[in-house]
Formats: sequence, C-alpha cells, structure tokens
Amino acid sequence: MARPERCGEQWLVADIGGTRLRAALSDGGTPIHTLCEMECAAFAGPGAALDAYLAQTGAKPVAAGLAVAGPVAGDEFRFTNNPWVFSQKALREHLGLRRLLLLNDFEALALALPSLTASDLHPLGRPIPRAEGRLPLAVLGPGTGLGVAALMPHAHGWTALPGEGGHIGFAPQDDLEREIDRVLRRAVTRVSNETILCGAGLVALYRALAAIEGRTGVPDIGAADIAQLALAGTEALALRAVDVFCAVLGAVAGDVALLTGARGGVFIGGGIAPRLLPLLEASRFRTRFEDKGMQRDYAGAIATSVIVAPVPALAGAVAALRANA
Repeated sequence: MARPERCGEQWLVADIGGTRLRAALSDGGTPIHTLCEMECAAFAGPGAALDAYLAQTGAKPVAAGLAVAGPVAGDEFRFTNNPWVFSQKALREHLGLRRLLLLNDFEALALALPSLTASDLHPLGRPIPRAEGRLPLAVLGPGTGLGVAALMPHAHGWTALPGEGGHIGFAPQDDLEREIDRVLRRAVTRVSNETILCGAGLVALYRALAAIEGRTGVPDIGAADIAQLALAGTEALALRAVDVFCAVLGAVAGDVALLTGARGGVFIGGGIAPRLLPLLEASRFRTRFEDKGMQRDYAGAIATSVIVAPVPALAGAVAALRANA
C-alpha cells in the first residue's frame, strides 16, 4: 500500500505538451489549485517555466509529477514536438524536490479516467451506457501531436500503458483518403496517424484537399483558423478538411478500441476535439468507429466520449504521485 504524504506537503503537478505548460499545486494529494498556463516557447526549458510558476505562487513543493509529451525512458527526456531536452536528476535538484515523477502525458490522462464524472465528458454517437465493472479503457487525442494510451484494471487498481500509438501508419479507408495519402507523401516519407490527427495535420489536410481539387491561391492559415471557418460554415474547403479529420479520428479510435480491448470506453482528449465538438458530433466519427467488418458489433457496444474537463492530466499526475509514494 502506498504511504500517505505528510499533511501539508505540497506537490507540484504539470502537463507539458508541445505548445503549452499547465501547472498546479496539490496539498498532499488533495484536489489541485492555483492553476497556471504558460506558452512553452516563452521559456528556455521546463526548469525556467516551473521556476516562474513557483515564484508566482511562493510554493515550495517537496514532490512533483510531470506529464510530458513523449516517451519516458532513462534520465534524459526529449519532447517529441518541442525542442526542450532535460535531465530528470538535474531538474529534481534544480527545483529542490525530494521526489520527481515523470510520466507520459497520455499515461497521466489515462490515470485520470476513473475519476472523470458525467460533467467531464461529452458522449459521441448514440447514448451507450458505460460498461459495468472495471474493464479496459483507452484514450487518444489530437493536439500538437497525437497521444494514445490504455488503462488496464488489476486487483489493486489500475495500470496505465503509454506508448507512441499516434505514429502507427495511416490506413486510408476510401478513395479520397488514398488520394490524400498520396499527396501527403510528397512531403513525408511515411504518413502516420499523427501526420493528419494534430494541429499541423489539419493544416496539411486542408492543403492536400486544395491540391486534389486543383485550387490555387489557398490562404496560408493555421489550424485554429481552419477550425473557426469550419465552425462558422463560411468556407467549404475548411468544412471538408474537418469532415475528413473527424472521420479519420473515428477510424483510428475504433482501431485503438480493437487493439486494447477497451470495452469500458474510448475517450478523446487533447485540445482540438473539444473545440470542434459541434462538427464532431455531426461527423462520420461514430460511423467510422463502428465500421470494423467482422467486429462491427464489438466496436458498436463501446461508448465514446470527448473529455471536456479543463486539465484532466493534472489529476492523473496526482494519482501517479499518490500511487508511487
């Protein structure tokens, strides 16, 4: 059994992605407070960013749990979509911590899943009750990259299984997607799911569709602009890009469900899905999720939801600190 922390000890938790760092404090495992969001590009590294946060709060935490966007192995950590590189040992000493726990950001998000309430989730597709009992869960989400993780039950709780599932090869499902794959291969030698299912991927998809349609003079816009145009319904190309994006996300989510046996539910995290929620609801997401041939009934019985809680990975980092005390 995990040892409880002494009353009054502060824990620092942070979710550090390719673009933003979100930090908060927890008093010995209690709910998080003093939330702050920072742009990663404004700092030389995580030590400088966390120094600024701790100076602002006046806190002196004894332990920290950092959810980071990339595979965790060994002392040195390199972000997948962020130039920061750091040593865990050096960062722990720099921050004056007794304990530093580093975990993949979607590992942290997976650990948060059991604590999510109905208000933290927005169902996708027809209502499907969450399965009774403790069954495997899965989470994936497009943001700066595409994260994927699973959560497996065991006799004493849960085990999160992080990985780099976002880099699984893209599997086109129709003629248009095959043409998109062909166009994308002009810029990259291997098209993965993350090539499409992330912010930069939405831009690449938008421009690939323009090329397929023979359009010229396409504006040089970012993912947020494409999403805004699609939500407003003011540009057909943006609407088509988002439609394909949502369909591919549904297909990949269904593949993750089959791979992990996530009969307890598949959850969509990351920063993009909540912003596209009205279009995602009306899209082919659920049709593609269930379109699994001989396993259509298996996939059809699995609930899918978008995580709308603001900072769920921080709750997962607290859970990881508590479990590893």
